Amino acid sequence: MTTVARRDYSLTGPALQQAEDAGLVSGRWYRPPIDREVLRMLNGRTNGRAAGEVVLWLALLVVSGLAAWRYRHSWWAVPCFAIYGALYGGAADARWHECGHGTAFKSRRANDVVYYIASFMMLREPTLWRWSHTRHHSSTIIVGRDPEIVFERPFRWRALAKAVVNLPGGLSMLRRIAHHAFSSVDAAAQQFVPQNRRRDVVWEARVFLGVLIGVLAWSIVARSLLPLLFVGLPTFYGVWLAVFFGITQHAGMRENVLDHRLNTRTVMMNPVFRFLYLNMNYHVEHHMFPTVPYRNLPALHAEIKDHLAPASPSTWAAYREIFTALSEQRRDGDWELLRNR
Repeated sequence: MTTVARRDYSLTGPALQQAEDAGLVSGRWYRPPIDREVLRMLNGRTNGRAAGEVVLWLALLVVSGLAAWRYRHSWWAVPCFAIYGALYGGAADARWHECGHGTAFKSRRANDVVYYIASFMMLREPTLWRWSHTRHHSSTIIVGRDPEIVFERPFRWRALAKAVVNLPGGLSMLRRIAHHAFSSVDAAAQQFVPQNRRRDVVWEARVFLGVLIGVLAWSIVARSLLPLLFVGLPTFYGVWLAVFFGITQHAGMRENVLDHRLNTRTVMMNPVFRFLYLNMNYHVEHHMFPTVPYRNLPALHAEIKDHLAPASPSTWAAYREIFTALSEQRRDGDWELLRNR
């Protein structure tokens, strides 16, 4: 088998200049036509639905946590912790995402409260990741610019296996938190975090690290792993749900294009998945119109679907396409998935 050279995805390497030379940094992204009044209506925000769904998520988290505590000395603890972990380290990802965009609630304070809670659950430093995700949207899958490219070429299957338990990503985030808590903002973060917000990164890292150290100390004093199983470790053993959904977004899609129809995927999902994922299965639509709240993405899809590539009809169909693309790109780093626009 021919060895495919690995690409440099760093934000400080030669790919950055190549992206600039190719006009990908200041280029204009494709947006489908849509009536301005319709878009204005779709951009409308409310607090009610978001509050209800956050309360339901937290209630499920509390119930599964209480069940895990109740059955902590029996094998029933295993499925209870599995559900708790998926809600903590998996479903929190969608809440982090939507509240980070400021579109889940009409209230900015409500968005920020849920965003900071979910950020801690996912071990994502709030200010750093807010700006990181802003860059992801402005430079989606542009090598050298996008700090959130997960599926690098050539793809390695063992990397996916490790990601299911948040390795090495989770450990890397812990090291980054510690670095920011005791030092300064690292070079990669300086590429997208404004100078006047870098002090926030440091203080947030100190708060997160302090809480984690406190839980660790509790476990040591109690001579029990239970405190860490409820806070900290769910980010590792429960992240599989975030990975399960996240793979469908961009895996196997094209790099270095200014068209979300080519680098992003929309997948039709069932109502349970859509609740856990907060409608982010409509991912092309979200990237094209990131100010539209998650609850309105189905309506947005209906409005513009004639201008998009056909959505994957199911999660299973999306995965078949993804694994085919990743297998081809493993053999040929320049292989591209063809999409009808």
